[in-house]
Amino acid sequence: MQHGPAVRRRKLGAELRALRAGTGLTSGQAAGLLGWHQSKVSRIETGTSGVKPADVERLLDAYGVADPELRDLLVVLAGSEGNGRHHWWHAYRGVLPPAYRDFISLESGASGMRTLETSVVPGLLQTPEYARAVTRAAVEGLEESRLDALVEVRLARQDVLRADPPLELCAVLDEAVLRREVGGPEVMSRQLRRLREAATLPQVRLQVLPFAAGAHIGITGPFVIFSFPNTTDLDVVVLDHLTSSLYLERKEDLQAYTEAFDTLRFHALSPEDSLDYIAGIGDGA
Repeated sequence: MQHGPAVRRRKLGAELRALRAGTGLTSGQAAGLLGWHQSKVSRIETGTSGVKPADVERLLDAYGVADPELRDLLVVLAGSEGNGRHHWWHAYRGVLPPAYRDFISLESGASGMRTLETSVVPGLLQTPEYARAVTRAAVEGLEESRLDALVEVRLARQDVLRADPPLELCAVLDEAVLRREVGGPEVMSRQLRRLREAATLPQVRLQVLPFAAGAHIGITGPFVIFSFPNTTDLDVVVLDHLTSSLYLERKEDLQAYTEAFDTLRFHALSPEDSLDYIAGIGDGA
């Protein structure tokens, strides 16, 4: 169980180690090709030290890695701007907590996102008014200018659903998400319409877990599973807490949360029935 930067360093190091091993090079030979000391390669591969994006590029060149998606993902993990759509959030560095920046970094580089939400609509599907109401409630005493900036970030994050290729979002929503009146009746009505619109997108799969389903495996709290292109070794589970986020990347943790998510999807309404369910709640609002 680690925090975001440590997880990224470890995952990046493990992937670079696997790529090196695939070429048949020892760590000493790889270091020699780049004019480095062997200890530098070892520290990078074990995740005990960070690595500059330019050094990742050099390592990938040495290992003959040509896949642009894999290269871009690994450079993103090292902290580069990658293909240009990454790290846009640096402009908001002054208002974003480190844990939130780490989450956005993972979200921006991921190919898929599976999430259980028990209280609020997923950030990627929130309307501006809903996002403002949620943010105001979550952070007491927020100045209006900082509130504006955080809402801008929330909306900018949604670009991943319109990217090429888009992030594949699979969300299970507890019925409480739909019933909790955030921002007042009109705001909630528009938010429910937004969910119905999003549910028709090919890259979005929404399922509602109705109250009638009773107690379920996700009752302990929400979670997110990020998946990445080309490799499952970079997948990570994110658990949010009041003052920080925890990142789980052990195979046992990933398997447990993946199985939990599959169970939740099994007990939830189908996407088609969920769409009707959301519409019924919206009509009754």
